[in-house]
Amino acid sequence: MTAHPSGLVTEAFEAQRDRLRALAYRVLGSHADAEDVVQEAWMRLARQDETTIGNLVGWLTTVVGRISLDLLRSRQAHPETAYGHESADLVVTPADDPAPDEQVALADSVGLALLVVLDSLTPSERLAFVLHDMFAVSFHEIGQILGKSADATKMIASRARRKVRATDRSAGPGREHQEVVQAFRAAALGGDFEALLRVLDPNVKLTVDTPDGVVVTLGATEVAAGARMFSGEVARHRPVLVNGIPGHMSWRPDGTPLSVIAFTVTEGRITGIHIVVDPAKLASIHLPAQA
Repeated sequence: MTAHPSGLVTEAFEAQRDRLRALAYRVLGSHADAEDVVQEAWMRLARQDETTIGNLVGWLTTVVGRISLDLLRSRQAHPETAYGHESADLVVTPADDPAPDEQVALADSVGLALLVVLDSLTPSERLAFVLHDMFAVSFHEIGQILGKSADATKMIASRARRKVRATDRSAGPGREHQEVVQAFRAAALGGDFEALLRVLDPNVKLTVDTPDGVVVTLGATEVAAGARMFSGEVARHRPVLVNGIPGHMSWRPDGTPLSVIAFTVTEGRITGIHIVVDPAKLASIHLPAQA
């Protein structure tokens, strides 16, 4: 029979709920998954003998970390089921000088832009970076989740930190980012396969939200081969910022949105492309008007 946590433990869990949800969201990039993880942690707490828990905060952090890590590894093993960020979370703003209200939207998107960067990390790197750099969890505790020594965990976090810094997200979409995106678009429109390979990272990940579900393509050759989809007939298009990083938005001839495309650029190459073409998901995003 399932035990019920005492009132004090329940109160302590509720006091940690927001922190646990934020932790899981940073690791997973999905509000829905974060809620599920926290609920699963609560269910495990209900089955746990309270007297065996010496540090409830540490215990909950470990449990949420392990569940999140399992989800990340499941996504990596089955990329066709992974959807990365929820489309409703996308913040799309014009790439030119923003109006005051758009500046607010850009400020709100900083955390979301980081989630895009974190997609380039392995599950272990992502967990170690989030737990240590964002939530000050010790390398010893993280190592227990990863099944690694504290020293090995420190190296994993250091490697993740270098990758994050290499993306130069703090300065926003700089000139180099924009030039890489422009080079990709020109190569795609011109059908220049070799030029596409020059701007794509060998391990680039393409995620497309379609009406029939999410389609994931991995690898520069595969992504470049399918890049003709970018050259379809479009009445209007304009550069935009998607969660603070360079992208493009397109409209059909009748003025309805056709697609939103976001790019992740790391060390001069595109490491991630996220495309939303599902009309229902596009309708859930606040989109700028045509140029």
